[in-house]
Amino acid sequence: MIKTVLHPVSDLAAAKAVYAALLGVQPQTESTYYVGFEVDGQQIGLVPGGGPQGMTSPVAYWHVPDIEAKLTEVTAAGATVKEPVRDVGGGRVVATVTDPDGNVLGLLQDS
Repeated sequence: MIKTVLHPVSDLAAAKAVYAALLGVQPQTESTYYVGFEVDGQQIGLVPGGGPQGMTSPVAYWHVPDIEAKLTEVTAAGATVKEPVRDVGGGRVVATVTDPDGNVLGLLQDS
């Protein structure tokens, strides 16, 4: 299930104002490298400059119970690992793959 979508932004303060107005809530998480909103279980994240992963477009993250198993499954089906599994803190690990057309797909596991 897709529960998290990250958006690269060039101006974090300006983007935060627009998303707060759009979503009708203030950020749940706020730092210089990430602003996160949660509405009805959906997490929307703003990442300045595309973050260390260099995002150039939004990335949807599928929440999975076993990220290593899902990564093995999707690569066997033809996806290519873009960013291997990494710990992003708070018991959360993420990875990204590209589909055969180059679209970036995110995997996320909370422990």
